[in-house]
Amino acid sequence: MQIIIITTLVIAVIGAVVGAGLVFTGNKFHVDVDERETAVREQLPGNNCGACGFAGCDALAAAIAKGEAPVNACPVGGAPVAAKLGEIMGTSAEALERKVAFVRCKGTCEVTHNQGNYVGVMDCRSAVLAGINVTDCTYGCLGFGSCVTVCPENAIRVVNGVATVNRKKCVGCGLCVKACPRGLIELVPESKRVIVQCSNRDKGPQVKKVCSAGCIGCGFCQRVCESDAVHVEGNLAHVNYANCTQCGKCAEKCPVKVITPPPGN
Repeated sequence: MQIIIITTLVIAVIGAVVGAGLVFTGNKFHVDVDERETAVREQLPGNNCGACGFAGCDALAAAIAKGEAPVNACPVGGAPVAAKLGEIMGTSAEALERKVAFVRCKGTCEVTHNQGNYVGVMDCRSAVLAGINVTDCTYGCLGFGSCVTVCPENAIRVVNGVATVNRKKCVGCGLCVKACPRGLIELVPESKRVIVQCSNRDKGPQVKKVCSAGCIGCGFCQRVCESDAVHVEGNLAHVNYANCTQCGKCAEKCPVKVITPPPGN
């Protein structure tokens, strides 16, 4: 009986010492958490995609609470989340237009030729590192779906050898942009539909040899644009979305129809 009492007392003493140590350690290393940071984190979507430029939603919440990031820094949450964060932080949130991903390649099986039947790892990055090219165009979409794999919203699929984006599902996280080893994907404002669907920077004659739907750098689009929104650089046309009025004249004039026309045209 005496042994039981002694054992109990020893355990109680050890428990008291450990408890006191935990209390002391907790007080010693206590870090005050900004209540606003918690409130901000609760409003963020939780994708942890890194599209905001921070490691994840926790890091972004901390930055917003400290005033190191704007309340509209989350491209996935968009204007609705920015408005809520603005209320928490007591600041106004400038409206940011939602962005969606766009694949700058039109090289489907009908307009370019496959060099052979590929058998191997179905990953675009691995293919590029191995020096493998599926079609005659060395700039075009490989179609192995690295972008499909990383998309958290299932907004991308490969159709007829080229990745395509479902604009309604896309949240503009930018993971597909980072995943594409050829840099074919860019984020564009949702309202902008006039986009050059090509990334080939070779001269016109060479482009025509490998893809009948590639940009030939003729400059017609640049000449007809009245808003100074289209420029041909490095044999490739590109649209300045800030200047583009979506008139569709460049798409109408393009001889190879590589510029997507605005809705209704």
